[in-house]
Amino acid sequence: MHDVTHDDSKGQYFWVWGALLILTGAEVWLGYHSSLMMAVHMLELLLILSIIKSALIIGYFMHLKFETALMRWLLVISVTACFIIMYFFFFPDADRILKLGVK
Repeated sequence: MHDVTHDDSKGQYFWVWGALLILTGAEVWLGYHSSLMMAVHMLELLLILSIIKSALIIGYFMHLKFETALMRWLLVISVTACFIIMYFFFFPDADRILKLGVK
């Protein structure tokens, strides 16, 4: 076993917490000012902000940043597999609205 050293300073965690706070504020602001842009673009932007926030949380607060490369790759592969499975289960149902003629 090898010892992995990482910076345990509180300052780094406060910077990450501040970034999460700012990103959350941006998401709330976008939610209340949704009339400024089309709904599709707003949802795309909210999704991107959520992915950035989840990467910060997983990397720093769950300490994945300090894990071995194998652990990081296993997480990426399993999350990608979950998205692929969700795609095959949910998008055929989402396409159903076009075939029903609902507008």
